[in-house]
Amino acid sequence: MSAELISENVTNPKKKLNIFDFLTKYGTVLTILVVVIIFSIASPNFLTPGNISDILRSISIVTLIALGVTISLTVNGLDLSVGSTAGLATILSASMLVLHRQELLVALLIPIIASLLVGVVNAFLVVKVKIPDILATLSMMFIVQGVLLTYTKGSAIYTNMPLESGERAPGIFIPSFLAIGQGHVFGVPTPVMIMLVAVIVVHIFFSYTKFGRFFYVTGGNIEAARLSGVPVNRYRMYAYMLSSLLAGLGGVVLAARIGVGEVNAGSPFLMDAVAAAYIGFSVFGAGKPNVLGTLFGSILIGVLLNGLTMLNVPYYTQDIIKGTVLAAALALTYYRSKK
Repeated sequence: MSAELISENVTNPKKKLNIFDFLTKYGTVLTILVVVIIFSIASPNFLTPGNISDILRSISIVTLIALGVTISLTVNGLDLSVGSTAGLATILSASMLVLHRQELLVALLIPIIASLLVGVVNAFLVVKVKIPDILATLSMMFIVQGVLLTYTKGSAIYTNMPLESGERAPGIFIPSFLAIGQGHVFGVPTPVMIMLVAVIVVHIFFSYTKFGRFFYVTGGNIEAARLSGVPVNRYRMYAYMLSSLLAGLGGVVLAARIGVGEVNAGSPFLMDAVAAAYIGFSVFGAGKPNVLGTLFGSILIGVLLNGLTMLNVPYYTQDIIKGTVLAAALALTYYRSKK
């Protein structure tokens, strides 16, 4: 009898451990499948082509911004200015087109360059001035937001908008720019194609190149990385610049999708992007920032928000559910890392 008890005590923990390991690796994927099934039953319009297209478009912008957050996490940092940086790119794209009558190239380059400058300032504050990353990027978030409010005087930028002079804005959102956010390539929404290209490029860079691994080495143990000859400050600088670059790209896609420049357009994407990046820690048991995990995190967030909106769930309840999902993902990740 005692032998049987001993046998149960030995075998049961293994079974529990196997189940737990399975959940930590595939829990996010299973959650996505379960949520899709629930929403498709609750709302007959959930799995329609039009709604799926809307989900993919919204996911594309969140993913682009979340990739920036993910890159900052690889060096053990956190970029909280990505939402404002996306808003900066949105406003500048709209401004170049509507207020200054520029063509596509300028409407793309100016926002990207400005976004990179935000990354340079973030890197300077974190690496050189040695302000903690959260505080430095939080400061930049407020600074960029204030600059945008000052520049626009709190109003949106849109085609045929009235100017202070009493005239109308001379430019428009040109079709070639709107195609970035509203067009299709081989039947696939253009923002989704941009997202997929970005995911593939960033994934290959961080998973299969020596330089990508240096980011993880820097974030894992900065002192050990420094002693190993890795130029850690340089890679931390690169991380914040790439983070801002991807946030700026997300902002450009957002402007092309909505066809207007809104000061606060990028702000709501901050917490969704952060949540997606951290949910990605638990995907396939990675336990670290990773591109594919971030993509699945964005899919989960996008499906949740779309389904809850279709069911007319109040926005404040959506935040509760979103926060609960993030807490569950983090609990699995950090509990597993303690074992």
